[in-house]
Amino acid sequence: MSDVRIPLAGVIGHPIAQSKSPALFRHWFRELGVRGHYIPIDVVDQDLEEVLRTMPKMGFVGCNVTLPFKEHALGIADNVSDRATLVGAANTLSFGEDGRIYADNTDGYGFIENLKHGAPDWEPGAGPTAVLGAGGASRAIIIALLEEGVPEIFISNRTRIRAENLKSDFGAKITVVDWVNSGNMLEDAATVVNTTSLGMVGKQEFRVPLDNLSPKAVVTDIVYSPLQTKLLQEAAEIGCRTVDGLGMLLHQAVPGFDRWFGTRPEVNEKTRAAILR
Repeated sequence: MSDVRIPLAGVIGHPIAQSKSPALFRHWFRELGVRGHYIPIDVVDQDLEEVLRTMPKMGFVGCNVTLPFKEHALGIADNVSDRATLVGAANTLSFGEDGRIYADNTDGYGFIENLKHGAPDWEPGAGPTAVLGAGGASRAIIIALLEEGVPEIFISNRTRIRAENLKSDFGAKITVVDWVNSGNMLEDAATVVNTTSLGMVGKQEFRVPLDNLSPKAVVTDIVYSPLQTKLLQEAAEIGCRTVDGLGMLLHQAVPGFDRWFGTRPEVNEKTRAAILR
């Protein structure tokens, strides 16, 4: 009988029952022959710090953090990566043997890897990127796009001040467009990104007009329920290359799995099939 502790990880959110991450990690455990468990954990905000401080004592080596705790988790962490500081939120926490919490953000990494896998000929410098939405996911994505060399980013949000805040933080390469004119910013866009919840199951429909969208554009949506959103369907009919949002979820989990279990998993069609089942 082995007395070696099996490492634990998990995902914290509220609610959390809908998360696909446990199925993803189970697939990787089986595929890679890695011993470990990954557990969904539903907590309320006032208990978050107590739960995170207790987890290392229970054998947890780390956890993912999802809505609504990404900003709160960043504030609790003892050490924070430059990336998480810039984004202002954490989605990947690692626990040291001394119980200290290290916070990172892999959302931007997951977005870019998904875009590169879904559209292998995507060229960041081909022209401006149009970003719909200015929430936390948008911030991580904008940072990643700028690092990849996108020359200009048009951003539109239903509440304009949130988009203005991003321009204030990231400077001259950001142009804010009023939401009522959001369809117009698609005309010269080489890449279009929806970071809003519009089109998600149970949310409002996506109603931004695509009349000005070029068939040469790459269009991606971070929504993955449904997998083919109205935006992606209409963009495909125009002739655009489209990339669904599931891959972002899969790719953002890779660095955490590698860090916690010492093996770097691969995102491929078998991975997608396992999650879609």
